[in-house]
Amino acid sequence: MYPNLSYLLHDLIGTNPDNWTSIFQTFGLFMALAFLSAAWNLYAELRRKEKQGIFTFTPQKVKIGEPVKPIDVAINGLIGFVVGFKLLYIFQNFDIVKSDMPGTVFSTTGSAVGGIVGALLFAGYKYWEQNSDKLEKPVDKIMKIFPSDRTGDITVVAAITGLLGAKIFALIETPQQFFADPIGELFSGSGLAIYGGLVGGAIGVISYISWKKISVPHFSDAVAPGLILSYGVGRMGCQLSGDGDWGIPVKTADYDFSEAPSWLSWAPDWVWSSTYPHNVNMDGVKIEGYAWQYNTQLADAVFATPIWEIAASFAIFGILWGIRKKITIPGVLFCIYLIFNGLERYWIEAWRVNDRYDWLPFNWTQAELIAVMLMTLGVVLGFFLWRKNKARVTE
Repeated sequence: MYPNLSYLLHDLIGTNPDNWTSIFQTFGLFMALAFLSAAWNLYAELRRKEKQGIFTFTPQKVKIGEPVKPIDVAINGLIGFVVGFKLLYIFQNFDIVKSDMPGTVFSTTGSAVGGIVGALLFAGYKYWEQNSDKLEKPVDKIMKIFPSDRTGDITVVAAITGLLGAKIFALIETPQQFFADPIGELFSGSGLAIYGGLVGGAIGVISYISWKKISVPHFSDAVAPGLILSYGVGRMGCQLSGDGDWGIPVKTADYDFSEAPSWLSWAPDWVWSSTYPHNVNMDGVKIEGYAWQYNTQLADAVFATPIWEIAASFAIFGILWGIRKKITIPGVLFCIYLIFNGLERYWIEAWRVNDRYDWLPFNWTQAELIAVMLMTLGVVLGFFLWRKNKARVTE
């Protein structure tokens, strides 16, 4: 496993797995790639729908050449303070920080001097930028803003609300840890629930696009392939870092998978089982003779479920991408995504380690319950949209 970039470089070129590149956490890098892949896909689909005339622009009046706005300078200064506050502290305490970069970023520790310098630089730049563009007499300009032009804003909204939702769902799933250390758990970089991110991101993005008067059904279809693509990319980070999203042991008192399950008999061993050496959680037993930080592996092999989810996600992406031009009823492609997403997650939960709860007559995990709800929503909403479109056509 590669808990951070230094471990990958160690395997590739033999460098010491304790150098400055260790600040780049593998899971964090793939999370960023997941958002970028979703943004790329969304932008491409919005542009395609704009060319078809499905989406159009909204006029937006912009005033050019206004005097310097103190509020903009103040906000930029605040951002600069936070950046400087953290960066100088990281530079001065690198040996301590590199062992827990996410914890440092989300903590209240930092350098006041760095914060002041950063605030002055950022505020000064914003003042210079706005003062340079100032005109003797400001003019109004009407700009055409298409939905694709808002891809960056949508991505930021999805990232913030998605991470917030992921954290909230994780805290609900493990309340004991939260109540033991509320502040630490809330601001830690660990403990993120995938479905919490999906729900939180959906609420944030729907609120934003509704505010900008962008059609929710058409937008949902545009974003659907990218959502499952980004899920697969994110699971690559889970697998490579060994973040704990692995499966149940391959051997227990009830069963013994000495060999791969029949449906994976063709695959090499690493596809179906692993002890996740050097996992980022440092779970398991120590690896004898290994001197570096992440020196543990699981005592017993477990099913490598993130690999299965990666393959399933990319397969679903291929299906959605292939049929996206053939589905003409707005919102139906997204319903198909919901069904596939729910099926995939419900299937994988049977092989994963998760807490189970008694929900009415069922003993489900949190993810299984949400998966069933997503599948049900996909079927019901899809049928409703199909009937609504059929009725409109026959009128």
